[in-house]
Amino acid sequence: MACHDEIEVSAGFPPIAGEDARVLVLGSLPSQASLAANEYYAHPQNAFWKIMRELVCADGTYAERCEALQASGIAVWDVLARSVRPGSMDADIQLGSAVPNDFPTFFAEHAGLRLVCFNGKKSEQIFRKFVQFPDPNSGLRFEPLPSTSPAYAALAFEEKLHIWRGIIGPEIDKENR
Repeated sequence: MACHDEIEVSAGFPPIAGEDARVLVLGSLPSQASLAANEYYAHPQNAFWKIMRELVCADGTYAERCEALQASGIAVWDVLARSVRPGSMDADIQLGSAVPNDFPTFFAEHAGLRLVCFNGKKSEQIFRKFVQFPDPNSGLRFEPLPSTSPAYAALAFEEKLHIWRGIIGPEIDKENR
């Protein structure tokens, strides 16, 4: 009988979310760098925190950046609670082992949500595969965003920032008017 390596399951993090969150940004599953650091978007070349610094002045320590997101009404989570994914590429996520996060509970607990954004195409594809969309009358809008991953190099940082600002910015600004 042949020996098999134990398959390692990647497990996600709890959401960064205040009770008054209006925007939810969804990734797929934390990368190896994020898992090692126990922080969302920890890879130094990932543009997520750089974009958030531009949009809501999220700067400083990880805790300070998370506080800035919450103060601005932005929540961050992943579509998947866990899955087998060798490496950090979304293409390597083994969907047969994927378990989605509990979105019905999250949506019920965050009734002020108005916008759900997908950080890259893969998170949107996984969400559509595993998660039942809320009632169309819920008032939730779903929008794709270009991935902040360094693997997605089709757009320069400035182009990504422009698109993120155009979609998320109005929701942030509504509260500040």
